[in-house]
Amino acid sequence: MANPEAKLETFLHWLQANRVELRGCKIKYCDSRKGFGIFSDKDVSDGILLVVPLELAITPMRVLQDPFLGPECRALFEEGDVDDRFLLMLFLTVERLRKGSLWKPYLDMLPTTFGNTLWFSEEELRELRGTNLYRATELQKKSLLNLYETKVKDLANKLLNLDGDSEIEVCFEDFLWANSVFWSRALNIPMPRSYVFPEMQDVLQSCTPEVDEKGRKVTKSDDLTKEMTHSTVHGDTVWVEGLVPGIDFCNHGSDFLHDQSDLKSIATWEVDGIGLTTGVPVSMYLLSAAQSPLQIDREISISYGNKGNEELLYLYGFVIDGNTDDYLMVHYPAEAINTIPFSESKGQLLEVQKTEMRCLLPKTLLDNGFFPLSTKNSGEKENNQSNQVCNYSWSGQRKIPSYVNKLVFPEKFMATLRTIAMQEDELFKVSSMLEELIGPEGERQLSDTDVQSAIWEVCGDSGALQVLVDLLHVKLMDLEEDSGTVESDFELLKKALIIDSQEDSRQTGNDLEETKMMSRNKWSAIVYRRGQKQLTRLFLNEAEHALQLSMNEETSVP
Repeated sequence: MANPEAKLETFLHWLQANRVELRGCKIKYCDSRKGFGIFSDKDVSDGILLVVPLELAITPMRVLQDPFLGPECRALFEEGDVDDRFLLMLFLTVERLRKGSLWKPYLDMLPTTFGNTLWFSEEELRELRGTNLYRATELQKKSLLNLYETKVKDLANKLLNLDGDSEIEVCFEDFLWANSVFWSRALNIPMPRSYVFPEMQDVLQSCTPEVDEKGRKVTKSDDLTKEMTHSTVHGDTVWVEGLVPGIDFCNHGSDFLHDQSDLKSIATWEVDGIGLTTGVPVSMYLLSAAQSPLQIDREISISYGNKGNEELLYLYGFVIDGNTDDYLMVHYPAEAINTIPFSESKGQLLEVQKTEMRCLLPKTLLDNGFFPLSTKNSGEKENNQSNQVCNYSWSGQRKIPSYVNKLVFPEKFMATLRTIAMQEDELFKVSSMLEELIGPEGERQLSDTDVQSAIWEVCGDSGALQVLVDLLHVKLMDLEEDSGTVESDFELLKKALIIDSQEDSRQTGNDLEETKMMSRNKWSAIVYRRGQKQLTRLFLNEAEHALQLSMNEETSVP
């Protein structure tokens, strides 16, 4: 296998041949964990560091128009068996194995393995037991394996044989690699509609009726510009998922520095539709967001977005220790609805309210709660919870709770839990109130707000908060069952010595008795699950305190 510098030199020649312009940056090798990155090379007055013509982007349209893969992919796509993401993954799988692939210089630069949970060993995956990621990883791997066996394997081998690479046989790891490349590197690109669908207008005007084998009139077209499953059209812009060679070597940098080792994002990417900004029509460019000229040889990073460790680990294969964008997902199992009393009536009320059975609880919500954390970027996310609370009262006895501005749980989810927690007498009262509102002739249609208000009027918050406390207790028990408490995780991380390879473990040794060597994947798993335990405890404290206040206030209602 070529060394990093040799691969980089070949790739740079390939970029140049494809009219990519490195105006104020260079690509260089970082280390075995990060791979390649983009670094400042010289000061540019307009801040444009890199320009890539979008004709180089790997998009669904490129796959469908590819002279080698196109015919087979078009047939699959027109049958409706696959979507555009599948096309990109199939393209990556096959092109990586083709000896004569024109994309080889780019594909050789990409990582060969990934740190996301699909690549975890059995031992590493066990560290995630009790978390959402454990089950999600099992389900996703099973789904990908089924997709590989039923659609990818035979087709990829057929294409390789047609290309004369009969001795090469595709395996599941090749498809797993392609899946990880897509999810970790693909961008949602705003492209000019005329560029994505260059012949659309002509096609719409020139489609002529033909007769099929059954004598029916049909309209046919050889045009391939069929809108993709995951593309979004807004006016003259079409958002298309794809890979942009060059731009995708920007590593993640946070908008907020969590500690001194973090890399702060200092660039963004933009699209130049007609070339006014870069001089290159239909191109993507990397733009410096720094307030002053970049220091030479400084790594240029972009933000992947404000993502919690669950998403970062699942998609990109890394976590941020002390991530202020972390979140907790809480859900009421849909299958449990059928086991609660009066499930049919409650199910109908849930449907009218358009309720949500799960909710995301960002860490920053806690800054507005009973026990504030004061996260660094919480100011952007403050909101007035009282605006979301049902405040209509038929009797005038149900007052807005005194704690409403400290209640951190979304009203939409609280409405779900109020409905689930209703007792028989409460359900009867709610039904009576709604019948009165509808009228004897059924002249009024109930809205979701009507139902939410009636349920809140009758039930208040205590029943919902009790269900929420129970859900959080169960979640905490699941998290701690196999790996212990959050304090145990702190101790493990305190002693951790991260090993990125077997060679590292041989060189480092383990002289210190207090030091425990572990793989980076295992370390990431522990950081993630520790964060989940912390958040569960914190939100449980909020729910228990709100429950106590709610019960106190409801018992004081005359």
